[in-house]
Amino acid sequence: MSEIEANLARLGIELPPAPSALGNFAPYLLDGAFLYISGQISANLEGSPITGKIGKAYTLEHGYTAARFCAINLLARAKAALGDLDRIEKLIKLGAFVNADPDFDQHPKVVNGASDLMTEVLGREKANHVRFAVGSSSLPSNASVEIEAVFRIAE
Repeated sequence: MSEIEANLARLGIELPPAPSALGNFAPYLLDGAFLYISGQISANLEGSPITGKIGKAYTLEHGYTAARFCAINLLARAKAALGDLDRIEKLIKLGAFVNADPDFDQHPKVVNGASDLMTEVLGREKANHVRFAVGSSSLPSNASVEIEAVFRIAE
């Protein structure tokens, strides 16, 4: 078992099958030493979207959990692309959109759900990344969060 998969098992996380793309685009792209993963919406392990606008109707905690599931789906997509998650040398970047009420301003705290999970799974050194976290008036399937990723990989 790979180190990363052992960390997932320790956390009680079994990666779901990689989700299907919701449009006419590549779900991932391997380019040299980099793996680019298209945005993954917040969906639970059964593939059902975690929905709702963060702010008034749904809490920061709901958003944090939704972002955590985005990270799980990013890792599922990486496993489908690479076969072995231990090929990941470094998480370079996360780009996140939060489906939020106009007056909600805690987007970075929501996206911490993904960053925290990546740190737990990859380790602090591999998971130290740059990111953006912005609010959006809507997301596909009314998802609460959507996140893309860039990883550096071993060839």
